[in-house]
Amino acid sequence: MLDYEAEAAHYDATRGGVPRAEAAAEAVLGLVPATARTLLDIGCGTGSVTQRLNRPGLRVHGADAAYGMASIAAGRVGPRIVLADVHQLPFHSGVLDAVSAVWLLHLGRIAPQFVVAEAARVLKPGGVFITTVDKDAAHDVGSDIDALLTPHRTGIPSDRADLIESYAARHGLAPVAEARFTGHGQGRTPLTAADAVRRGRFASWFTLAGPPAEQLAAALAALPDPDRPRADPEYRLLALRKE
Repeated sequence: MLDYEAEAAHYDATRGGVPRAEAAAEAVLGLVPATARTLLDIGCGTGSVTQRLNRPGLRVHGADAAYGMASIAAGRVGPRIVLADVHQLPFHSGVLDAVSAVWLLHLGRIAPQFVVAEAARVLKPGGVFITTVDKDAAHDVGSDIDALLTPHRTGIPSDRADLIESYAARHGLAPVAEARFTGHGQGRTPLTAADAVRRGRFASWFTLAGPPAEQLAAALAALPDPDRPRADPEYRLLALRKE
């Protein structure tokens, strides 16, 4: 699991930078209703996407639990960034037109069912919750890396679309639309994949540890062109409207 306080200073540089953030923001905005006047971006991180959620008449807020991340976001977005646990948002019920969560629900420290419940709570009737789903699946681009990883997948990803939809249904949220966008600069190399296996960064799909993890990492590192990125992933956004 990443230490987001330690990662804050160089997070954007290792996550595709501006092109990735712009693609994400454009896709999110495409799912925000034209009538929306308020949007809360939860798990906003450094605010690289949040600051690009610009549209006339739309007031954007952000929330993140990591002080280092929220501090950078505040420098970009201003005082509408709050330090907050996404499981317990500091907003009254039924006050927001939209809530977005980009690259959040797959994280091991997150309980998606409670995040979805909180998003539903703060939304007005007719408001939308927009979230990425199936994040790790997006990274399966049919490469030689994926051929090695696939046999070791275990469990159910915490952000699997059908799970998120089931949580949403409990709180009166129904799917209304979806969008896809390219994760620019996120194509994995064999070496970055090997490092992720060693560090346990595939937590939503893999439970490998110790010698089995090291064996898989070694096999990944031994692939041809170990520094060459494979294809960029295509992420999926799901929009769910509060009835």
